[in-house]
Amino acid sequence: MTATEPDAPAPKKAGKLPLIAGFILAFMGGAGGFFATTSGVLPFAGGAADAETPVAGDSAGVDGEATGKGASDDVAGSADATGFVPIDPLVVNVPTAEGRSFLRFTAQIEVNAGQEAAVTAVMPRIVDVLNGYLRAVEPSELEDPAILHKLRGQMLRRIQIVTGADVARDLLIMEFVMN
Repeated sequence: MTATEPDAPAPKKAGKLPLIAGFILAFMGGAGGFFATTSGVLPFAGGAADAETPVAGDSAGVDGEATGKGASDDVAGSADATGFVPIDPLVVNVPTAEGRSFLRFTAQIEVNAGQEAAVTAVMPRIVDVLNGYLRAVEPSELEDPAILHKLRGQMLRRIQIVTGADVARDLLIMEFVMN
């Protein structure tokens, strides 16, 4: 007879304890990070530090005292002062399956202080660029509720190409109505 070798003991399987501990630590880390950012512990977060700053248009200061400054004083008095240049209302034909619809669009361009005249000088070119872009947008895209954010980004980029990237800071859409 041949000698049989005894069965080698099977290697032990690692339990689920390290996996569970990893999940718990990840959850606690995420919760701690969320708390740190929302409570104002981190300087770049939008938490308690933002709650102490008065809201634009609110004439009450941090302690509830009247400061005598309006929203325009807050914007113009800041280190990076800005101004606003209105865009004339645009009415754009939008072809649809039912016929034609019209899109009424009104906006203002936020520009760096002192650049209002330069932007006003190129306003015909800005209106032309916006008209061309809005006419090229598919009507089915306009039905998406999140389209306004995408349109704002696309139109701002086109305005920055016309005016210069360091002139136009933002595009504020005042009216976006389709009938």
